[in-house]
Amino acid sequence: MELRQLRYFVVLAEELHFRRAAERLFISTPTLSQQIKVLERELGGPLLVREPRVELTAAGAVLLRSGRNVLRAMDEAMRETRRAAAAGAPVLRLGLLNGVPPWLPAHIGGLLTAVLPDARMVLTGGTTADQVRFLDDDEVDLALVRAPVELPERFAQRPVAREELGVVMSERHPLAGAAAPLDPAELDGHELILFSRESAAGLHDSLLRTLADRGAAVRLSDSAMGHAQMLAVLPSRPDAIGLSSSRVNGLSGLVWRPLRGAPLRVTYAIAWRAAVRDPAVAALLAALASELSPE
Repeated sequence: MELRQLRYFVVLAEELHFRRAAERLFISTPTLSQQIKVLERELGGPLLVREPRVELTAAGAVLLRSGRNVLRAMDEAMRETRRAAAAGAPVLRLGLLNGVPPWLPAHIGGLLTAVLPDARMVLTGGTTADQVRFLDDDEVDLALVRAPVELPERFAQRPVAREELGVVMSERHPLAGAAAPLDPAELDGHELILFSRESAAGLHDSLLRTLADRGAAVRLSDSAMGHAQMLAVLPSRPDAIGLSSSRVNGLSGLVWRPLRGAPLRVTYAIAWRAAVRDPAVAALLAALASELSPE
């Protein structure tokens, strides 16, 4: 049994609803169902009655009680070990969001040095969904995420930066020669390659809704991929477009164009566990509140 599987079961046992539990865990419902079945096979019997509604079996009730104790003990062991390991100097574990503007983690590192000169920063990369899981598993102290993102009540968040998004495409795309900026209606019918909804559901839905509201009737691609993969694919796909910031300007084989009208923006936020006990985290949060502006 893996601790991850045990955590999945405990959340499901608390929610007694697969979709709500999956949303709370930031994983897909099929993934949650599969992992629970793996756990049941290993333990030799059903932990849940699934129909007509989800209920715990007697074995499931036992595992819930024991599982909570195990997870609490493991979390405490990790906290104590980290405190001992960091006794010589404060350590700030930052969840580094994939594709974040380079200046943002650099600025956070500078603020950390200013308030705690002896501190060091440890980075863990991943998507927005990954970062929320890292926070929940106490693997990071602070995490950069893309908003909007719904977080459990035990987390807090605040915006720290915004970045304009435009359309990126192959230099052979029919719109590549158009004078900037592009009218949203010019995107009608074009295939849009976007990141998977599971990696950042709030932003995924917000971008598609905003494009539709501005008259851009794009066609969502069946291919879902991260930003770096999308940039690698687009030069050979003159029939598709993507969304990116002007940071891609100058990349071989690609053209970037802003959209006419109100800018299409992505908001970056910093998220943390609301019950902050680590003085290093508290000091950096205070510095972030006074120094970083979403504008």
